[in-house]
Amino acid sequence: MLDLAEDLHRWCAEGRDFAVATVAAVHGSAPRQPGAALAVDAAGTAIGSVSGGCVEGAVYELCREALESGSARRERFGYSDEDAFAVGLTCGGVIEVLITPVRAADPWRGGYEAALSAAAGGEAVALVRSLSDAEPGALLVRPDGAFSGSVGAATAPATDRRAADEAAAFLATGRTGVLTPVADGAYCGRPAELLIETSVPPPRLIVFGAIDFAAALARVGKFLGHHVTVCDARPVFATRARFPDADEVVVDWPHRYLDGQRHLDPRTAVCVLTHDEKFDIPLLVRALRLPLAYVGAMGSHRTHHARLARLRAAGLGEAELSRLRSPIGLDLGGRTPEETALSIAAEIVAVRRGGSGAPLRGAGVPIHRAVAVGARC
Repeated sequence: MLDLAEDLHRWCAEGRDFAVATVAAVHGSAPRQPGAALAVDAAGTAIGSVSGGCVEGAVYELCREALESGSARRERFGYSDEDAFAVGLTCGGVIEVLITPVRAADPWRGGYEAALSAAAGGEAVALVRSLSDAEPGALLVRPDGAFSGSVGAATAPATDRRAADEAAAFLATGRTGVLTPVADGAYCGRPAELLIETSVPPPRLIVFGAIDFAAALARVGKFLGHHVTVCDARPVFATRARFPDADEVVVDWPHRYLDGQRHLDPRTAVCVLTHDEKFDIPLLVRALRLPLAYVGAMGSHRTHHARLARLRAAGLGEAELSRLRSPIGLDLGGRTPEETALSIAAEIVAVRRGGSGAPLRGAGVPIHRAVAVGARC
């Protein structure tokens, strides 16, 4: 649902009744990931997608039915071997979809409106719903664990508190998925399963070194949905004119800029393109001690080994050094700034998604990997 926050927030402001189908879980190969949504209003207007077109027609009708009944429902779609034109996913995977009505007269409408307003405004927020209850309650959770609403009318306050704690953990990494406790776990009774959907600000990409490769990387980073910062201590190079695609262009010593950041999280990627020991070493000493998603540094193999020696002398241990991606990027054979930026961005995606970076042809690995969301109890 939060996938369509801006449009659905507008629908709420206009007083529209609507139903929204949200991908709760994916098994095998599927075109959309958990959190993808399709919404249908009372007039039949549809926005979004849950499958890239495979089952959109069937889900559309289920949304219309949910608007009439006022009840949430859970449906599962897979591939039909008997009839390739039957309702199903042609890619062979399976998706589970939660269809939820959001009508003006419903008592839980306010919870959905609050979650959509927060997500549309760029705030970090989680929405928790039951996959096992026909009454579509809504629990809104903030990053600090504060929450409002409930996952269900019959849910005990302690259950909502535990669900909020779990949702805050999901928010820390921007995950969306299903929490499935065991029978004797923390959620004995209702609800049996929870869909925890998160909306977080874009992940950060911080590029140090105002060079041509950085300009290309800023373009690719924006294309991938990152908030891009380019930082360099040299004002003649770190200019808005040279980096029009970056969200921020900062003139500062790299390590000093990193020390002053308060909005780094486990999704942040740092790319060091400075090629200068006086910038690289103090910056990498700090970056490799932070819980960042990715730290990469440009340079040849010879430069890399000399850099490792200096970092060891600066006090970094082998566990910290093992986190350094250097030479930066995947081996694509590229030479131009754009090709190099592509190789760096590809490595960032592979690290984030758990990919190998190997060709899919003959690799024998799934094209679409499920994001692991472990059961907790």
